Amino acid sequence: MQIENLPIPDNLKERYLAAGIRELYPPQAECVDKGIFSGKNLLVSIPTASGKTLVAEMVMHRHIANKGKCLYIVPLKALASEKFDEFSNKGVRVGIATGDFDRRDDMLGRNDIIVATSEKVDSLLRNGASWISDITLLVIDEVHLIDSLNRGPTLEMVIAKMRYRNPSMQVIGLSATIGNPGTLAGWLEAALVTSTWRPVDLRQGVFCSDTIHFREGERKVKQVSKNYDDLNLCLDTIAEGGQCLVFVSSRRNAEAFAKRAAGAIKDDDPLLKEYAAQLGGMADTEMGKNLALCVSCGAAFHHAGLSRQERGVVEEGFRKGLIKCISSTPTLAAGLNLPARRVIIRDYLRFTAGEGMQPIPASEYHQMAGRAGRPRLDPYGEAVLIAKDEGQIEELFECYIEAAAEEIHSRIAEPHALYTHVLSLIASGFARTRGELTSFMDRSFYVHEHRQGRLMQKSVDAALKFLVASEMILEIGEHLGSTEFGTLVSRLYIDPRSAALIVSNLRKRTEYTDIGLLHLICSTPDMPKLYVRNTDRPALDRMLETNEHDLWLAIPDEEGEELELFYRALKTAMLLSDWTDEMPDAKICERYSVGPGDIYGMVESINWLLHASQELSRMFAPGFNQAIREFEICMKNGIRRELLPLVKLRGIGRVRARRLFNNSITSPESVLSAGIETVTRIIGKGIAEQIFTQLGRSGKSPAVPSSEDNISGQSTLSRFR
Repeated sequence: MQIENLPIPDNLKERYLAAGIRELYPPQAECVDKGIFSGKNLLVSIPTASGKTLVAEMVMHRHIANKGKCLYIVPLKALASEKFDEFSNKGVRVGIATGDFDRRDDMLGRNDIIVATSEKVDSLLRNGASWISDITLLVIDEVHLIDSLNRGPTLEMVIAKMRYRNPSMQVIGLSATIGNPGTLAGWLEAALVTSTWRPVDLRQGVFCSDTIHFREGERKVKQVSKNYDDLNLCLDTIAEGGQCLVFVSSRRNAEAFAKRAAGAIKDDDPLLKEYAAQLGGMADTEMGKNLALCVSCGAAFHHAGLSRQERGVVEEGFRKGLIKCISSTPTLAAGLNLPARRVIIRDYLRFTAGEGMQPIPASEYHQMAGRAGRPRLDPYGEAVLIAKDEGQIEELFECYIEAAAEEIHSRIAEPHALYTHVLSLIASGFARTRGELTSFMDRSFYVHEHRQGRLMQKSVDAALKFLVASEMILEIGEHLGSTEFGTLVSRLYIDPRSAALIVSNLRKRTEYTDIGLLHLICSTPDMPKLYVRNTDRPALDRMLETNEHDLWLAIPDEEGEELELFYRALKTAMLLSDWTDEMPDAKICERYSVGPGDIYGMVESINWLLHASQELSRMFAPGFNQAIREFEICMKNGIRRELLPLVKLRGIGRVRARRLFNNSITSPESVLSAGIETVTRIIGKGIAEQIFTQLGRSGKSPAVPSSEDNISGQSTLSRFR
């Protein structure tokens, strides 16, 4: 099927033809045959790199040409950025939305394509974004994640809400790994396109004793290292001009492999030195310095502990073919488009709390294997598992290579999954009675799967009972309504259990403390928590002894899950307190065995919950509102309260503010008094000029938080180590 014959705008045809895309792949052609251009819903379950995104892009441009608007849902923020870049500069307006969950974002509606995470779309629905009703095409990328315990319920509810709100909207689901695609297609009322066709041939095998065993034959691999099979496989690919992805079970393993690979590759390309210099310039941790050293030789590691900037450099270097191999945890296979000639799945056992080392699912193997083979660059792709002995070869073929992906199922009836979604349905007006609530839930994937929704009804009843008891929902006879509290919680996009815990403690407290609020928020279901090692307990206990009266939550009486969660929340609070105490990132990373990306993720999470707490305090503890608002600014910037007046100036962050403060410049007024020459010597000419322009234009200093409610004299957590 020729591109020039498709019913898509001419400018898009010209771009495809200029890029050498003249004919559709067979699965893409099947999408056309099954009515994708005539408004039919479609579930496309085809291998990675078979052109799913191009199908979606063509249909989006078709809708836009017909005055429609398109919403493209992705599971990850990084994937949203990738798709935003991919769709941009093609003659249509593209917007991206991933954060700020209590905003309507009406400006987004000016775009033709909006790329967003499922959580952001759910928030937009709750906050009544007016343009949602204009959506004519909904594309759900990685739709199989409806099976995810964490994100699946939100994705399922977003799809159900969007279809309820826009009944004539076309829906396209995209996925590479679904064991029961017919079931999901039935729920979406969609035609199904499945295929095993790939643009690059995929060879799958098992490595053992210097040999890759394929069903079609064997291939010898030169032994360079006597001890490391993974390194031999990697060097074999590089020797023939390919690149390699190596999937391992942990960050530590990823970093260790990258160091070994760098020592063996020893590439001296000057462009690699430039990438390494970039990374070295931003590295203030041992991990960052090790990454720069690895990249300078042509290897890298990639995991969630890296900062966004570090990940960006690694991804760019790999896409340009300069970095020859990346070792990664499986997060890289979850969405980012980084194909390679050979994919090595070294670790197929993963630690699961309470269960020990468990085999990864077959669907996860297929996600990783699907990264093998770069279209138009590689003659073939290889996915290779590593066997411990010859007796394991056949087992790996059966369990992974020849195994179908697992079936996916709704997770919405899991305990607690419905608390937030039942509240949002009532607060957003989707359900005003028990009957309407039941009717809406009957539209779920869960009820489609099970037909009889008894477990669903039990979960709904449990959620309603909690929401009524927490004063978020009013139930009068058959009628349901959201209280002002419940509406605020839904708009803030936090778990009702988190809101209930925060509010109950705000109501009880007579004195405010930063650490009390911080530990409380870290104890909520919404906050990711650090794990506690045995070696952490002495520091945690010292902090408890010294700061017991400042904490808002009591220590559980008995050993068990509650005590473990208490300590995990406490350790997380200690890290975040160190951040606001202006401890350098490198020291935090060393102290807590985390990476810069982890710090960023925790600060992002706590900032949102602090914002929510500040909004809740307006309603339930107005005397604490100013202190919480100030602490929110401290957390956002990673500063002590004494720097609050300075960070109100644009361009002044934690480092420059501290330099000014240490030179007795403590406020915008004292900046003016010191004069531009003095300020220039401290923070540089460019920033100094910006600041004096700000102050000069307004004729007065920026508004700063009131110090009347400042809490002084509190202990910092670093004293307890």
